[in-house]
Amino acid sequence: MLFRLPAEALVLLIPTLMFALSFHEFAHAWMAYKCGDNTAARLGRLTLNPLAHLDLFGSLMILFVGFGWAKPVPVDPRFLKKPRSDMMKIAAAGPVSNLLLALISGLVFRLQGPYPILSDNLLLMVYYFTSINISLAIFNLIPVSPLDGSQIFSGYLMKNNPQLALKIQSYGPQVLFGLILFGYLTGFSIIWFLMRPFVNFFMFLFAGV
Repeated sequence: MLFRLPAEALVLLIPTLMFALSFHEFAHAWMAYKCGDNTAARLGRLTLNPLAHLDLFGSLMILFVGFGWAKPVPVDPRFLKKPRSDMMKIAAAGPVSNLLLALISGLVFRLQGPYPILSDNLLLMVYYFTSINISLAIFNLIPVSPLDGSQIFSGYLMKNNPQLALKIQSYGPQVLFGLILFGYLTGFSIIWFLMRPFVNFFMFLFAGV
């Protein structure tokens, strides 16, 4: 999964980002297991251990470029009880898990009030943790392959417009990479421009900021 990280906050955000990514992938593995596929569990992915989920190159990309990813969770549709709907559930589990984490940390941020119990650094970490999880969820809901949104919405598209669904699956990675590269080279991220209203909405809803 991809995510953009503010370079100036790397040291503070690395632990929170690692947990957010690991929890995201764990949620995929857990939902796959609940739907009848134990492939991820057999491969040691049904865990919150970051070592099981983080991709070395993807992690280095986060540090040096600002974009990165974790290892995708393997899913074998042959073991699913209802392949089409179950794949949608498995894909949705990742973004939903990040929104759940954001809700919890957002409530912690809200409850600090005018006299915070947490130190400034911890409070800042809670704030960024909330923002990271919301951003990760919204980004992965974009209906472009290989993001979770493509699996969530392709279930409907395959039923109503299979040709469009196949095109999104085929050309999605190139389009996504092109948008990321454009933002990196120009300093204007089309992806963030589209995401920002949703991120701001959930930040206000969860954390009140």
